[in-house]
Amino acid sequence: MSYHQTVPAATAMDFVKSGSNVYIHAAAAAPQKLIDALVAEAPRLKNVKIYHLHTESTADYTNPEYEGIFEVYALFIGANVRKAIWEGRANFIPCFLSEIPGMFRKKIIPLDVALIQVSTPDRHGYCSLGTSVEATRAAMQMATHVIAQVNKYMPRTHGDGIIHVSEIDAMVEGHVPLHETILGEPNEVEDSIGNHIAAMIEDGSTLQMGIGSIPNAVLSKLMNHKHLGIHTEMFSDGIIPLVNNGAIDNSMKAVHPGKIVAGFVVGSRKLFDFIDDNPLVNMLDIAYVNDIKVIRKNPKAVSINSAIEVDITGQVSADSIGTKFFSGVGGQMDFIRGASLSEGGKPIIALPSLTNKNETKIVPILKPGAGVVTTRAHVHYVVTEHGVADLYGKSIKERIRAMIKIADPMHQEAIERQAYEYYHF
Repeated sequence: MSYHQTVPAATAMDFVKSGSNVYIHAAAAAPQKLIDALVAEAPRLKNVKIYHLHTESTADYTNPEYEGIFEVYALFIGANVRKAIWEGRANFIPCFLSEIPGMFRKKIIPLDVALIQVSTPDRHGYCSLGTSVEATRAAMQMATHVIAQVNKYMPRTHGDGIIHVSEIDAMVEGHVPLHETILGEPNEVEDSIGNHIAAMIEDGSTLQMGIGSIPNAVLSKLMNHKHLGIHTEMFSDGIIPLVNNGAIDNSMKAVHPGKIVAGFVVGSRKLFDFIDDNPLVNMLDIAYVNDIKVIRKNPKAVSINSAIEVDITGQVSADSIGTKFFSGVGGQMDFIRGASLSEGGKPIIALPSLTNKNETKIVPILKPGAGVVTTRAHVHYVVTEHGVADLYGKSIKERIRAMIKIADPMHQEAIERQAYEYYHF
């Protein structure tokens, strides 16, 4: 197949039949032109199952008028499908991010069609999955048919995302800028959390962090660190200044020394330009990136993950607000465990002590129905703007004392009273 053998999006959708299982490329790589074309085919379809991680795109296939036509299965819940899940029009599959490629490869989730977005082919006919390799490489390998939106704005990245046009059944031109995620400056609380965590990070550490103001706050405090490395499921703009000033040189890593390793990126056009044809960055299959055996090989592995609430015994709820599913399990447990087994590693859970309604996030007991993503046996460090609670190897009573200290002062007395009632503290 040559690049010139592109077809209209509507023609490419002929591969999608009633009863098909369809996978959609994740995050900023979600192929909006193909998604729109799929939704336009709704009148001739029924019982089409759509699988994806979080996507930075519209998700009109979740609209009420498409019930019975499209049934959505989110492997991680993004903002665009959250309402549909809360209203019972979409489904959530709890799973470790590291295991999703295996679900496709073992046909636990069989796939008929993969909708992906790729860079323009080079002169040898090779495209790139660009910003997002994660589970998509496995999905397209296992799908019966692969439909690709070819986009000149998609960066070409090194690693597992290089694919030949012969692996693609239909190519559709769709040259549109990728979805950008722009974060504001950290607020005072996030800045304080960033200071606490930065003080815990030693020179020579290998970092994993998610997206958000807290990871960015941490990264902004590391400009004077030395020989930092990156091995993470995803990264954003915050690492670029650290690469530019030499703080991140990946020289102390045991796995892929000298390279930044990730499964996907989310951020601005500046970030997409940074990873474009950059040999420093290896975008790899998430089954490998998030493999505990791989993570633990890097010395001083530091994982920084967020939570919705944490109880005073150390249980971390990160995927739901009570019974309302909010996000997903993702890679939190992969990296919590990997970092804890790393020589000198530090698994960190970071969160503000208060919600935007001034309710405490450090709680005596989790909300009824809340999902425990990181168990009390796995947790090591919990950080709020009020300090660091080191829970590893500590008794329940010792944990309660430590957790009360990092709760907001306005709630500490009430938490202590309830701790006495529940745990005879």
